[in-house]
Amino acid sequence: MSTSTHLSNIIDYNRKFVESKEYEAYRTSKFPDKKLVVITCMDTRLVELLPKAMNFKNGDVKVIKNAGAIISQPFGSVMRSVLVALYELNAEEVIVVGHYECGMASLNADHMIQKMIERGVSEEVMSTLENSGIRLSKWLRGFDNVTAAVEHTVDTIKKHPLLPPNVPVHGMVIDPDTGELDLVVEGYDK
Repeated sequence: MSTSTHLSNIIDYNRKFVESKEYEAYRTSKFPDKKLVVITCMDTRLVELLPKAMNFKNGDVKVIKNAGAIISQPFGSVMRSVLVALYELNAEEVIVVGHYECGMASLNADHMIQKMIERGVSEEVMSTLENSGIRLSKWLRGFDNVTAAVEHTVDTIKKHPLLPPNVPVHGMVIDPDTGELDLVVEGYDK
């Protein structure tokens, strides 16, 4: 199926979705009812599984997804989103949810860089980035252990200078097959 066919299918479906008012079942406010912000992985297996496994419905939580549920830069967009949820959208707690069998655990930066070149990113661009101080092999690095990665992200959030005092930050790992959750960090512990 070509990309244009995907887009056409989405637009056709959306038109019918709106005309039949199916959106009414999903109406809610922008404020999370359960006052939680969840940082999780973009893995396709978690799209419906994670909310079901955690008993969340539309409107319950703010969800931030990225590769590996990682905050790699304390002043990057993920942490900004956490702070917006806490200060502007009435969230009161943060939960970081990684998952077993995560692709970030096996990410090989050199292999990915080679794929970039094969797909048309020029050696000149790669060289310019490296000479500008952007170390692609470090930036594209994954992690060795999902539990340690969740602990690191929780720690990054907890130590952030702009985090409101006394905000619980929890860490969990979900099984992408069964939805079983393992608690890694209990955020109520001081």
